[in-house]
Parts: sequence; C-alpha cells; structure tokens
Amino acid sequence: MNKKLISEQVAMLALSKVQVPQLAIIHRLIEEVGSAKELIENATNIRDIFPEASPKLSELLGDETLIECAEREMEFIEKNNIKLICKGDDNYPYRLAECSDAPLVLHHMGNTDLNAKHIVSIVGTRHASEYGKSVCENFVTDLAKFAPGTLIISGLAYGIDICAHRAALNAGLPTVGVLAHGLDRIYPTAHRSTAKSMLDNGGLLTEFMSGTNPFPSNFIQRNRIVAGMADATVVVESASKGGSLITASLAQSYARDCFAFPGRVNDQYSQGCNELVSRNRAALITSAYDFVEAMNWEVATNKKETENLQTELFPEMSPEESAVMKALRDNSDGLQVNQMVVQLNIPINKLLPLLFEMEMKGYVKAVAGGCYRAVIM
Repeated sequence: MNKKLISEQVAMLALSKVQVPQLAIIHRLIEEVGSAKELIENATNIRDIFPEASPKLSELLGDETLIECAEREMEFIEKNNIKLICKGDDNYPYRLAECSDAPLVLHHMGNTDLNAKHIVSIVGTRHASEYGKSVCENFVTDLAKFAPGTLIISGLAYGIDICAHRAALNAGLPTVGVLAHGLDRIYPTAHRSTAKSMLDNGGLLTEFMSGTNPFPSNFIQRNRIVAGMADATVVVESASKGGSLITASLAQSYARDCFAFPGRVNDQYSQGCNELVSRNRAALITSAYDFVEAMNWEVATNKKETENLQTELFPEMSPEESAVMKALRDNSDGLQVNQMVVQLNIPINKLLPLLFEMEMKGYVKAVAGGCYRAVIM
C-alpha cells in the first residue's frame, strides 16, 4: 500500500467502515499505534504492534476496498461542501468524545458550533399528540428566553423530533438533526424543507457515508450521538417501548442528565415518560424553568427583562394570581401560606386552591418548609 496516497482523514473514513463488535477496539488501536493512517498502513502486521488483535481483525483492517470506499467518499464530501470532523479534531464535539463508542468521523452540514455552551437533546414519539407538541413547543420557546443560544439536538423524525427542530427555528435557537443515513438524502422526505432551513441556523450531522440507507439498526446507532452530544436529554412523549427510551438509557449510561414530561396515566404515548419518572430514570419537569433550575444554568434575564417576560408568559392571570406572583417575586426565598394569607388578605380556604391551580399551570412551585416560590424570580 502506498503510504503517500493515504491521508489521516481517508484513513479515519476507512476505519469507520470496519465492522467490529465495539468501536472502543478501534479507538484503542489508534491510540496504541499513534494514528489512523499508521493503523491502516500496518494492518497486515498489526499483531506485532498489538498482540491482542485477532487474525480476523487484521484481515478486516487490511481490506483494500476500505481505502477505495473512503477516497470516493472524500470526493463526495469535497464536492458538496461537507465538513468531515474526525475524532481528535478540535471541533469534534467534546461531550461525544467522552463516550467509549464515539464515532470515528462525523459528516456535518451547517454553520453551528457543536461545542455550544449548552446543548439539549429532545426526543419523543413519532405519534405525537397535540399535548406533546404543545409541551415541546412551549419548552423550546421558553428555553430560548432562559438560556439563549442553547443548541437543540434531535433526529429529524416524525412527531416530537421535527416539532423540536421547528420550535427551535421559530425561537431563534440553533438546531441539529442527527441522521441515520448519509447526507446524500433526507429521510423522511417530508422534512426536506425544515432540514434546509436548519442549515442556516444549525445543521445536519451523521456518521454514515453517502449511499447509506436508513436501515432500522441505524436509528438505534444514531441515538447514541443524540444522547452523547448533549448536556441533558429531555423526553417529551413516549410509549412504553421506543427509540426515545433507548436514547434516555444511553444518556444515563453516559452519566448525562435525563428529564421527562409527565402525561396522563392512561395515555399510550405518556407511559414511557411516566415509567422513566416512577423508576427514577429521569427527573420530572413541567417547564423550561424547571429544567434550567435543575441544570443549575444561569437564567439570562435582568429585572426589567424578567418583568416583561412574566407578562409575556402569563398574559391571562387573574388579579388574585397576579397579586400572588408579585408577592412571591418580591420574596425570592419564598413565602409560607400563612404569610401570604396575612400579606395578601386572602382567606386560606381560597388561597390553597388558588396556589394548587397556579402550580398546575406552572406559575409557582412548592418548596421545602411549606413555602411557595415563583417560577421566575
């Protein structure tokens, strides 16, 4: 094999095609040998360098067609202005790099920073209900106000995925779709227009070469990227089985935070979320504020912006609700019920149902010591 004809990128592309039980094997070999290029060039005598390598692995690494395939892919990449990001590059997503099964290469179209300060993956059922869509849209819209610039990751699929992408675009947040196929197509085709819009504020990402079909196994494989790239995974709506639960499980295995929105106990596509919460595999959230608070992210609003935001978020408050909100916002540590009774001159038999209703709406939150706090201080 002519060493001069093999670049490190071509070698990484070639190695990404090697079918091994665990990607960690290839990662370790590259580390032992020093580079992907050296690994490919020494494939025939790899056992001299790394005695633990099996004869089968040596045969796989020495397959000449790998280089041919990689060189064809490089032509496609250069022709279509695709960014090839190899593991070890400065712009490789550092969160994903921490995962033992991180992809060797990523094919990226778009203009976003894959190492943004805050990254959230939003997943859920392909059969999203109106409730699920509304929850997803409100979460993303409010997240844009609390944590501007947050990168939204999802899988461009039907249902919650595409809802998350579109909500991000509408809210001015960058959003990246992780694909289960090559960048020579968009699947499903119905989302082509949204995918095109995402290129201007976000992009498309895949580990698969052009010509790769969206096989079912590829969707499971891509879920690890969705989970591994983010600080946290949020499950909006899910049945008791499905890809979003796999993503949540992967997020847990990577020691990432996982959250779920609850749903009615009898709803088929809320069972998965309710089970995640009941089994302590995900923290329950009801709003973007819950999420930001749980993540300990700084809320990006000053006092004036907060007052404007409060009006925007809760335009239909009753006079009693407005009075409660003002009192709680003036007391950032919260107020006890008896304190509110005295301060607001509202009888306790009216205040308790009012607080319960406001908590269900996401206006206030019960905290330790029998106190209540406003969701936005």
